[in-house]
Amino acid sequence: MNSVTAFVACLLILGAQGQPGSKSNKCKCYSYIGRISPKLIKAEPVIHYPSIFCPHTEIIVTTKADMKKCVNPESPLGRHILKNHNKQGKKGAVSTTTAGQSTAAI
Repeated sequence: MNSVTAFVACLLILGAQGQPGSKSNKCKCYSYIGRISPKLIKAEPVIHYPSIFCPHTEIIVTTKADMKKCVNPESPLGRHILKNHNKQGKKGAVSTTTAGQSTAAI
């Protein structure tokens, strides 16, 4: 009976290793806002590029009401944000996140 229990335990451990550890490993945007005035955006948008966890480019803005909203990257505002981000990227500014990056306070 001990060998059966050990076998089942090994299967459970091996099966659990393939599962994502938390919900943060999935796409963050499931729906997009229709339109938003750039005047209502509080902070710089956060851009998540496609990764193994989410195949989509995601743009998340924080409104002045402290709500996080997803912007469609194909919308005029989304294209504008990506275009401006690409210009800043050439200057060395970084404001994107990916699944593999970690940040540390300096």
